Amino acid sequence: MSIVVNKKAFHDYFIEEKFEAGIVLSGWEVKAIRAGRANIKEAYVVIRGGELFVFGMHITALPTASTHVTPDPTRTRKLLLHANEIDKLIGKVERAGYTLLPLDLHYTRGRIKAEIGLARGKKMHDKREAEKERDWEREKQRLVRVSR
Repeated sequence: MSIVVNKKAFHDYFIEEKFEAGIVLSGWEVKAIRAGRANIKEAYVVIRGGELFVFGMHITALPTASTHVTPDPTRTRKLLLHANEIDKLIGKVERAGYTLLPLDLHYTRGRIKAEIGLARGKKMHDKREAEKERDWEREKQRLVRVSR
């Protein structure tokens, strides 16, 4: 079940591969995400020291957050992947000019996971082409419904 989807990533990038990663979260963050207070539109993933970190993911604290914890909504959060997956990603990002982006947050067996995508940027003409294709698919569906 999806919690938050990064639609902007699909518009601005070609997503070539997807990986499911765990996220290191504190308790108040889990509660806020379950309440739907997360935003990953401006987020991106960085590789540091053989580990993946997500920057720019905004999680707004609930008003009932604990008084002894000072919540930082945009703190850097660590992503958890298998070592061979991290090695594969490091090779692609450093050599081939790919970018890593969080595509969505979802539940897997009660845990919050992030789907990250290995992406290549789109040029403006690619974006226009994709929009035309989407419009044509929508028009085809409309014509099929009308002809029935």
